[in-house]
Formats: sequence, structure tokens, C-alpha cells
Amino acid sequence: MYVAVKGGEEAIANAHKLLAEKRRGDRSVPELEISQIKEQLGLSVDRVMTEGSLYDRELAAIAIKQAQGDLVEAIFLLRAYRTTLPRFGFSEPIETATMEIQRRISSSFKDIPGGQVLGPTYDYTHRLIDFALRVPENGNPGTCREEVSDEAIQNDMPRVADLLAAEGLLDDEAANDKNRSVADLTRDPLELPAGREMRLQNLARGDEGFILSLAYSLLRGFGSSGHPFLGEIRFGEVTVEFVPQELGFPIDVGGIPVTECIMFNRFMGSGETPPRFIKGYGLTFGHCERKAMAMALVDYALRSGELGEKFEYPAQDEEFVLFHSDNVQASGFVEHLKLPHYVDFQADLVLMRNCLAEFKNDSRNNKGIEDEEAI
Repeated sequence: MYVAVKGGEEAIANAHKLLAEKRRGDRSVPELEISQIKEQLGLSVDRVMTEGSLYDRELAAIAIKQAQGDLVEAIFLLRAYRTTLPRFGFSEPIETATMEIQRRISSSFKDIPGGQVLGPTYDYTHRLIDFALRVPENGNPGTCREEVSDEAIQNDMPRVADLLAAEGLLDDEAANDKNRSVADLTRDPLELPAGREMRLQNLARGDEGFILSLAYSLLRGFGSSGHPFLGEIRFGEVTVEFVPQELGFPIDVGGIPVTECIMFNRFMGSGETPPRFIKGYGLTFGHCERKAMAMALVDYALRSGELGEKFEYPAQDEEFVLFHSDNVQASGFVEHLKLPHYVDFQADLVLMRNCLAEFKNDSRNNKGIEDEEAI
């Protein structure tokens, strides 16, 4: 991101002081606490952690407060801090099949093993402003809601995708070599063509609005996938395991909430490939369903090459999607236009003045010729 500025040191220092004053707001209003952001603006925290590539709820909350709620700026702050952290190892792949489920639905099947679990969702709200929220519940007992348990459900809930794979109706990703090296976007530069694991990392870090727009374009006909089906969305906590070098076996270092989305897309096959469903995949920190769904749709679109489909639409163009989805890079390049461009503009200004003078001169000459012809 473009941040280099020269000169005006005193003015910049004063701008920082004014920004801090604006951030604080009316001092008669109690200052917003980090714990309040963590607990009551959880979806914003989840997005900042996902696109900032760092799972730390407190740091994400601090970044949101520092950025005055500007999530893209908060993502930039968190990602910049992330680059200062040492890397001491890699966790084992998380196993979402054993997730402690808080929410799990499928729109492809009515009845699924373990059942549909609505969980915490805005899907069934009326989208009406709740004016009772103007008064904190502690100060107005009349607005207290009935307590509802948010404990995870321990039922056996196999992934819907695994059920189709057992019938041979889904592409078998389990056949891939699990021991192969996996590129790390936070350490390795993005190169094209990119492997699927690199594309998925890029999409996870990508701006939710951009990924959502690409997914929407696919649904409106700017893609070859037709009508995709939501195989499953599941939200809950997964165990993170790490193998210390001195032990040589994995140990449980804690759990983190994640959202996983699997989309099904029909693929009619070819002379060498049987017809089957192809999977689009999305995975995020925390509860980010919209991002995970959009990510899964774009993931499928970016698999056009391996499926032998034509590259016709923006969401299928690997270079277009991967190099323009990062909100930190995108906002940096756009915002650098606020930095001094005096020399560049003066050159354009001279050019435009000369062109305008030539245009006026040509117009006068042409008018003179027309007058002579008229006489």
C-alpha cells in the first residue's frame, strides 16, 4: 500500500492529533471498550481477522477501534502487524468433519444426517430496525430476551459432500497427495498460473465486496456454471493441532470458530471424464457466511481450465480475480492518488493546453474554408 509521504512533518503531526480527537468523539459519551467490540461487533471482527490473515480477536477489535470502524483500514493495520510476528511452525490441517457445530444447513437436501441446525442467523429476521436496542438491556429489563443456549451440538454430522463422493457423484479430492508441499501466500509471491491452494488463500484474504460481486456476476449469466447448489454451510469450532519438534506428535493447542461452505456445480463430463458434481469451496475465520459462499462460487469459476471450459467471463480470469481482489492493495493504489502529483499534472496540463489551441486553430481554419466555399 502506498504510504510514503515527504515534507509537511508538522502538518502531518497535527493531522494525527486531530484524527485522535475525531476518533474519540464526544467525550460526554463513554469510550468504546475493546471487549464491547469483540463481543457485540463479532461479525466485523471475524471479517477483519479473515482478510487480515491473523486469528486474534483482541487485535482485530483494537484495529477496528483505531480505524473508526473502517474495516478495510482495520484489515490493513492487522496485516501490517502480522508481518512483524515470528513464524515458529505450522499447524496440522484442521478437520471440519469433526467440527463442534453451532450452525449447519444444506439447501440441496431436506433431510441430512444430524439434521438442519439453524443456529445464529439473520436469514429469518424481518430486517426491521429494532428501536429497543437504543436502550441497553441492563438499563431496561423490559427488552431482555429469553436466554437461548449457544452450546455446540455434538451429533454425528458427516459432510454432505462426503455422501455424494461415496456414490461417485463428486470429484474425489481425497485422491490428491496430502504430503505435497503447499504454497504460502503470506510468504511466497503470487505467480500465475496459481495452484488451487494459492487461489483459495487469495480469495480468503480478498475483499468481501469484490468477491461477492464476482459471485453475483456468475449467478446472472456471466459464467458457465449454471445454477449452483449450496451443498452445506457449517459454522462451529474446530480443534487446532501442532506438532512440536521435540515431541514428534500432534498436541491440541486450542479451538477456533470457522465457517465452511461447499457449493455443488453440475459437470456433464467428456469422453474421458464421467459426469459428476464439481465442488466449489470456501473457508473463513469466524462467522462469515456471505464471504464463504461467494468464495466457493468464484473458486469453481477459477477451475474452468482444469475442467476444459472456455475463459469467457471476468470471474474465470485468474489474473483479473487474483490480482484485483486484495482490498489492501486495491485501496492503496486508489488512495495513492491523494499524494502529490504536481509534476505529472503540469505535464498533462501543458499537453491539454497545446491540444486545445491546435483544435481552436483548426476550427478557425476550417470555418474560413467553409466561408470561402459558400461565397
